[in-house]
Amino acid sequence: MEAVKLEIRRPQIVNGIGLEPDPDWSFKSLLSELDSLEKKLNLSSSVSLPFAKTKSREIYGEKGTKRSSNAFVMRVSDEEFEDSEGENEEVRDRGLVKAARFNCNEFYFSSSDDDSDDQPCLDVQTYLMNEVGLVESALYELTHEHQLGVKEEIRNTISALETDLMNESEKSSSAHTKVEKYREARREVERKFDVQYQRRVAEGLDNHLTAVQRDHELKSQIEERKIRSDAAHEEAKRREKALQEERLRQEKAKAEAELQAKLKAEEANRAALEAERIAAKEAAEKEAAKASKANTSEVPQTEASGGPNATSSRVENDKTNKSELAGNMLRAAESALKLERERLQKLKELEEINQSLRSSSNQNFDSTGRLIGRLIRQISGNKDKVSTQASELVKIFNNPRCPQTISIAYFAQKVVSNCESPSHSAFACAHVIVLVTSQFPQAMDLVLAEIHRACIYTVPKHISYTKSAFESKEAYWKVIGYKEDDGKIESTTDYLVRLDSYMKLYGALVQTEVAGCQNVHGLKEGWAWLARFLNALPANMYTAVALYAFLQMAGFALFRKYRSQFMKMLNFISENFLNALRSQDDPDLRPITSKIQCYLEDKLFLQEPEGRTLQGSLLSNNMAPESDYHGPYHQQSRHFY
Repeated sequence: MEAVKLEIRRPQIVNGIGLEPDPDWSFKSLLSELDSLEKKLNLSSSVSLPFAKTKSREIYGEKGTKRSSNAFVMRVSDEEFEDSEGENEEVRDRGLVKAARFNCNEFYFSSSDDDSDDQPCLDVQTYLMNEVGLVESALYELTHEHQLGVKEEIRNTISALETDLMNESEKSSSAHTKVEKYREARREVERKFDVQYQRRVAEGLDNHLTAVQRDHELKSQIEERKIRSDAAHEEAKRREKALQEERLRQEKAKAEAELQAKLKAEEANRAALEAERIAAKEAAEKEAAKASKANTSEVPQTEASGGPNATSSRVENDKTNKSELAGNMLRAAESALKLERERLQKLKELEEINQSLRSSSNQNFDSTGRLIGRLIRQISGNKDKVSTQASELVKIFNNPRCPQTISIAYFAQKVVSNCESPSHSAFACAHVIVLVTSQFPQAMDLVLAEIHRACIYTVPKHISYTKSAFESKEAYWKVIGYKEDDGKIESTTDYLVRLDSYMKLYGALVQTEVAGCQNVHGLKEGWAWLARFLNALPANMYTAVALYAFLQMAGFALFRKYRSQFMKMLNFISENFLNALRSQDDPDLRPITSKIQCYLEDKLFLQEPEGRTLQGSLLSNNMAPESDYHGPYHQQSRHFY
């Protein structure tokens, strides 16, 4: 332990109170030093001393921080003590308390370690109490007051801390209560959400089961309707079959009854054909007579002296001239003319039967014709529309209130005459024709007969103009199909427009293919038409327009089916037909010649024509690739049969 030295100095007297010479000492510092001394004394003595403290004084700073209790040295000089005696007497006279003085010069004590003697410490304590008891008493009182103040402060601090603790406890309890309430509220909300979710799940499950049940009911209803529909369809088929059998029986009876009329009609037709042949023969004879007169005038002496041999030779020349004249006037393949005669004959017979039906019945069938015409005019390039119109037409054909022959005749007339309409769709109309004729095959020949009657180039055939055969140009134009309105013949431009429309309908018809239906006049007939056309018909304005219109509509399908053979056809057109058109050096032929040439050079037959595939149609949209054909485009020209 450190040695403690106490040196008494003479204190300064202010108002009778002695002060420590060091002005920086505070009361708390003094108490701290006293506590330190008491500790050292207590440690050095085992006997309890008066005013001994078992606990050291703890001095706190102004901010509550504990100050360290270090030892201190107090010094008072003798001169200051002697000088101050007079002042003390003056203080006593004034009634003031004089500070006690004590001198520690006789004593020196130390507490350097724990092994020091206890007796000197006891002596020092006794001497201090005896010598300076008043100071110690004052210090004790001050210490006691300070302890009371500290205790009060501690009580106040403890009370404040208890209050704060209670407040914090209340706040904590309140916060805990709020947390519990929040948890309870969350549990309630979650419970409500769970209930709501379970309700939604239950509702969804109920809706799903209801929908499934509804679907099952709907399917059951559909099945029942289908069964009823099938039954009704079968019943309708049975009735239709019975009606058809009855109709066939009636038609057979009528056919037997009208056999004689038919034979008479055939005789009349043969007579008409014979008259035509005779007229052509007479025209040829006239031409031959003119040629023979010219030859006679040139060699009169030869004829006069030739005798029978010269006469026979002249007759043979006349026959040759007549056959050449007839051949130059009508250009067509014999097979095509034969088919035309057969179709026109069927149409004529049908018209005679319909005439007899109209005459034998008081019923007017014009409403049926108007209905068929309206349905055909409403045909558009939509698959559903085409199917609907075809179904309606089939229903009209099966309607017992109107004879089937009359309905078919109306259909053939209206479908051909509709070609002249600006809104006419050739491909859609061809689809309707194929759909209808697949159920009524006899209607196809009648439609073709109406097309041949409207346009001779659909046969194909061409009639050349000769002055000997025709009285005038107007008579010739009427024969090849020009229309006459109020005694005035239509212009060539209008005629070519109609010719183009008819040829487009025919070209669309031969290339039309419908799934599940047979086209009785399909691509095979289109190929035959093209071969007959190129072999028999000359190159002129009419035939060029007809050929270009046909290639526009049917060229794509013909190439897809015949490939290299069709390319040979195109080569023949390029090297023969176009050259024949160019050789005529006619300015009016240049536009159509240029169109055909562009069709061949640009290979437009590889592109599917616009409108060929209906909206939603089952026809293929794929264009034939150009690479499928590996042969040269231009080959040696030849005739095709």
